[in-house]
Amino acid sequence: MPSGIFIFFFLNLVGTMGDFEKTLRQDMVSQLHDFAAAGDTARLKALLRRSPSLLNASAGNGWTALMYGARNGHLEVVQVLLQEGCDQSIINKSQQTALDIAKFWGYKHIANLLANVKGGQKPSFLSNYVEEYENYFGTTLLDRRSNKRTDSKWLSEKQSHPATVYILFSDLSPLVTLGEGRESSQQPEVKLCRLHHKDVEECMNQTEECTLVFLGVELQYDENLMAACSGRGLQEEDGLVAWFALSIGSASAEKFKQKHEDCYFLHPPMPALLQLPEKEAGVVAQARSVLAWHSRYRFCPTCGSATKIEEGGYKKTCLKEDCPSLQGVHNTSYPRVDPVVIMQVIHPDGNHCLLGRQKRFPPGMFSCLAGFVEPGETIGDAVRREVEEETGVKVSHVQYVSCQPWPMPSSLMIGCLAVAVSTEIEVDKNEIEDARWFTREQVVEVLIKGNQHSFFVPPSRAIAHQLIKHWIGMNANL
Repeated sequence: MPSGIFIFFFLNLVGTMGDFEKTLRQDMVSQLHDFAAAGDTARLKALLRRSPSLLNASAGNGWTALMYGARNGHLEVVQVLLQEGCDQSIINKSQQTALDIAKFWGYKHIANLLANVKGGQKPSFLSNYVEEYENYFGTTLLDRRSNKRTDSKWLSEKQSHPATVYILFSDLSPLVTLGEGRESSQQPEVKLCRLHHKDVEECMNQTEECTLVFLGVELQYDENLMAACSGRGLQEEDGLVAWFALSIGSASAEKFKQKHEDCYFLHPPMPALLQLPEKEAGVVAQARSVLAWHSRYRFCPTCGSATKIEEGGYKKTCLKEDCPSLQGVHNTSYPRVDPVVIMQVIHPDGNHCLLGRQKRFPPGMFSCLAGFVEPGETIGDAVRREVEEETGVKVSHVQYVSCQPWPMPSSLMIGCLAVAVSTEIEVDKNEIEDARWFTREQVVEVLIKGNQHSFFVPPSRAIAHQLIKHWIGMNANL
């Protein structure tokens, strides 16, 4: 065969093969787009595994698989394509991106996901302004007056002052009494026993089993007290009513209860502590947390030696002269607070929330997810990590709402809203027992109408309850 004819046939064969490959690729692109439009994530993933180069391939109209997924509201398709690294900035022949298409067709959850892939604008259903509210344990009737903690003379004088108030603890349980109900039909109100120096003097003399902490002074300046003291010749009286927390041992507690039959120690701590009036609860939160620190850290955490209590109970100083903790400022010498994130996770569509339950919860109770903040971690990162660890759900935007001291023993609950960018739940049974998406209507039935047949949430004095209510009120259409 002449060489010219051979070359002619060879070029025809190459051209035919090229047309075949081109047709095959077009067919595969068409398949990929069909799978995306139909929401068939399984076939979509399989095809991309065989031919990853198809990820950003466009049809004749310039549409990509991401655009078809966005057009038809298939959240999981969009999530898969984003995880594979698709280019969401591609524009079709109508000058639209996938985000434009999702917005046009009203798929707000997909639009929010596409807008937040790289930390862009916050979801439209989150308010720009969040008014922080006060939570139970977060209000108090005292001014802490931390400047007085180093004034040993002032503290000593206040300890024996007849107006000074003492609240008593045994095994971290506060001594309380029953007051009168606001109305005859109501249960008697649980209130702190406000004792004075003469009531606790005997307990304070037993120094081996007693811990004393200065809590602060009453917020209202006592002019009558100052006038009375001035009349007795006490010219330097400042009119401040000091409060102290006193922890005593079990033997002293039994003797005390025998003398004061109208008082009792309020335990276990939860939910019993939630019975206290709000401002007294704030005092207990402060006192219990500091006393818990003293009970758990009896020796120097640095060298193991004995310590002495200073600064009104807010510092422990090692008695070993060469201990490194005596040089500079060390957080082992001061009461610790453990930050905990607690989050109301919102579905990408804005109309569902994610709640979970632990094994220790009462049957039927679901609550917000929560977890401790790790060293070197931001609040937002802690929220994202905890949600994914416990439920497998991924979170993008995080918004702070409010916080709550939680004296069991000494945590700070940092309440947030968190917007999910995935919806499939995969519960880690080592972390929680169950997690579910609940509709706005289901939550309203529980919170507003009191219908608790299917599930219920924590009581109103828990920050979880307030976060759920906050979500309902954000854009509720009740």
